[in-house]
Amino acid sequence: MFNIYSRNAFRSLLKATILVCSIALPFTASAGLITINGSTLGDPTWNRPIAGGPNLSGTGTAVAYDVILFQVDVSTTYDFLSTARWDNYLFLYQNSFDSLNQLTNLIIGNDDFPTIGLSGFNGVALLTGVNYFAVTSGFANDNFGDFTLTISSNLGTAFIPGVNDVPAPASLAILGLALFGTGILRRRKKV
Repeated sequence: MFNIYSRNAFRSLLKATILVCSIALPFTASAGLITINGSTLGDPTWNRPIAGGPNLSGTGTAVAYDVILFQVDVSTTYDFLSTARWDNYLFLYQNSFDSLNQLTNLIIGNDDFPTIGLSGFNGVALLTGVNYFAVTSGFANDNFGDFTLTISSNLGTAFIPGVNDVPAPASLAILGLALFGTGILRRRKKV
């Protein structure tokens, strides 16, 4: 049999659960995109690969590049698009990136997607818990400047570790229940 405090506690728990679920559920299957603005101006240079390898470029032998480390929250396919007002090239590496070992860990590369100033690729399968490196570079040694990189998916979201981490729904639910429990304990102490 419930006493008055148990019924009130149950009602409070029910309200808190509804509130937490209404906040958390929209994020459970969140599709998303991340947009990153960057620049290769004044960045280090490298001898870039040709597309996905296995050769290095004879044209882009000392091209400025910019590296963006990211991870994904869902193992699925992702689309990449780098836009610039210059002839850009986009590469994707898995686990690590070394500008002196340009072909090691290289997944894919692309230039002119479909025209100059756009580079990217669609439908690249990525896994959670893996570090990926998006490398924006120029086609030739005199191609550099500002760019915008967009990574998108219908099921998951890319994120920069430690910068734009989004709490998982379970974490939000636990936080809500912890706050609720703290409120109940405080209320009991007052009564």
